[in-house]
Amino acid sequence: MPGMHVLSAGDELNHFSGGAIMNSRTLKKQLKYIVPKIRLALIKEPGGKPVPIGCPDDLERFVEPLKILSEEHFVAYFLDARNHVTNVHVVSHGTASASLVHPREVFKGAILANAHAIIVAHNHPAGSMTPSGEDIETTGILVKAGDILGMKVIDHLIVSSSGFCSLRETHGYLWA
Repeated sequence: MPGMHVLSAGDELNHFSGGAIMNSRTLKKQLKYIVPKIRLALIKEPGGKPVPIGCPDDLERFVEPLKILSEEHFVAYFLDARNHVTNVHVVSHGTASASLVHPREVFKGAILANAHAIIVAHNHPAGSMTPSGEDIETTGILVKAGDILGMKVIDHLIVSSSGFCSLRETHGYLWA
C-alpha cells in the first residue's frame, strides 16, 4: 500500500509515520503501551540454606513463630523439587479470629520464587487446633488451584500455642 512501511525490529533505521527516518531507540520511545508496564522482582532476604522436610513434624521449627502471635497470620512455605523449604512468605495478617486468604496471593510469591510445591499454615490465637469450616473450604480451594498451576499444596497446618494440626493427616480427602 502506498505510504505504508514495514517496521523491522532488527533494522538500524526505520521509516515512521510521515516518512521520517528514526533509529531504533527513537522508535521505541514512539511505540508506547497505553497502560503502564510493570516489572516483577523477587527480593530474597538473606538467610540460611534450604532445609529438607519429610513429614509434618519436620515443620514444627518453621511454624514456631506462629505459636505466640495474637492475630492470625497465614503463611506459605515454598519447597523445591527435593522437598527443601527454600522461603517463607507471610500472605496475610488478620485479626484475632480471621485472616483473609485468596489463592492469587498465596501462589503469587511461590510462582515468582519458582517453587515446586507449597505448604501453608496459619495460627489460631485462641488456642484451638481444630480446623474451622472456612479452614477446610480454603484448603480445598488452594489444593485445586495448585493442581491447575502444577504446584502442589503438600499440607495446611493449623498452629496454636500448644502445637499444630496437619489437615493432610486429619482431612486427607481434600487431596483425593
